[in-house]
Amino acid sequence: MKQVTLGHSGLSVTPICLGTMTFGEQVNEPLAHTILSHSLERGVNFLDTAEMYAVPPKAETFNATEKIIGNWLEKNPGARQKLVIATKVAGPSRGMPWVRGGSPDLTAADIISACEGSLQRLKTDVIDLYQIHWPTRNVPMFGAMYYDPSRDNPALTSMHAQLEALGTLVKAGKVRAIGLSNETPFGVHEFVRLAEQHGLPRVATVQNVYNLVSRALENGLDETMHHLGVSLLAYSPLAFGLLTGKYDVSGIDGPDAPREARIAKYESVRKQRWGRKESFAAAVRYNALARENGMTPSQMALAFCYTKWQVASTIIGVTSVVQLDEDLNAWGTTLAPEVLKQIDAIRAEMRDPAC
Repeated sequence: MKQVTLGHSGLSVTPICLGTMTFGEQVNEPLAHTILSHSLERGVNFLDTAEMYAVPPKAETFNATEKIIGNWLEKNPGARQKLVIATKVAGPSRGMPWVRGGSPDLTAADIISACEGSLQRLKTDVIDLYQIHWPTRNVPMFGAMYYDPSRDNPALTSMHAQLEALGTLVKAGKVRAIGLSNETPFGVHEFVRLAEQHGLPRVATVQNVYNLVSRALENGLDETMHHLGVSLLAYSPLAFGLLTGKYDVSGIDGPDAPREARIAKYESVRKQRWGRKESFAAAVRYNALARENGMTPSQMALAFCYTKWQVASTIIGVTSVVQLDEDLNAWGTTLAPEVLKQIDAIRAEMRDPAC
């Protein structure tokens, strides 16, 4: 895999990134270490994690994933120099009292403190890419659809103050580059404008959902990122398993649904965008299209992300070495123009049900 540069940062990464949110929940520490080692052996140099992980979030597994990665790095002293490691500070934490007491804000001090914690858990001196996991502003995210200006709260920490905190971390050598996640076109523009106006670090990346059943990014955010030179890290390329075909016959809640898969196992996930009947119906259509063209559903869904001009690196999350190899082996798959037309035809009919 030819490496790509993230934004204007100078960070060079593989176009496939190992996501780790399953570590500490679905994946125990020994298996996680095996997956990390195998991923590195296969040539993947990019890891993504977050202080909030494992997922689904809960007090018992808060910070667990970073600790697992840190223990692996300690056992494999040569690995750190081969890797670009990204992590994230959680945004406002309403409903999660174990994260900064459930604060509705993300202050500059919170960012500094959270970064120090991540550095300790990861057992590293520097974080290559440090991201704000979700905005402090009231914006539609995680499946929400509408912006409501009446819910804006100017008393919350500004983007400028957050950017200054990130700049402090960069200046101190604790962070190499910064990024955003679950952001909007306005948010990306404003962070870049503030950086240019005040001589602060420029956002290198945005980590947003992007897959066959959730392509809303193509309705404006892709243009923003293209013109501003900000790279997309596409997460959930398999739509939490909907695009693997594993639920096509059983459904999500059927008695024959794979009980250890994320949507079937966790009620909180089923209540999100991935559990919508419209998301399932669209996924079944895409999965059938893959099979009609001699591909597995996973292979087509991953090839869609791997080959789109919008995507710098695709984040894959796995629970086994077998899954990891399947996802990596899909690299190099190309989609014929006729298949891409059929994909767009399904989208025109069913839109983006998991946006």
